[in-house]
Amino acid sequence: MVTDPIADFLTRIRNAQMANHRIVEIPASNLKKRLTEILYEKGYILKYKFEDDNKQGVIKIALKYHPDTKQPAIQSLERISRPGLRTYSKPNEFKRVLNGLGVAIISTSKGVMTDKEANQQNVGGEVLCHIY
Repeated sequence: MVTDPIADFLTRIRNAQMANHRIVEIPASNLKKRLTEILYEKGYILKYKFEDDNKQGVIKIALKYHPDTKQPAIQSLERISRPGLRTYSKPNEFKRVLNGLGVAIISTSKGVMTDKEANQQNVGGEVLCHIY
């Protein structure tokens, strides 16, 4: 049993990129599905597919690499709020990730969204991770 599913999600992607894998499989949950959708919307992954295996389900993620240098599109995946130390932020007080070039993923009362979307909707919440 995994005690921190978000950290497990980020670690699986990080390890797959370090090993230059094209596809990574992750056990599914609604939160992980939303994280995957945000990564796709922001252009950090090529594509994804949710598969139902009559149990928990699986998320298959096709990782994105630069065609010339073979560098991964995701340079850093950093878990911010963790089970031992939750980190919350108010609207318009989110720390900028890589001077605005990265993305902070926030869990709000209106669902999981990026820091920019949370600022537009004027909601605060738990800062799950930073990605750039």
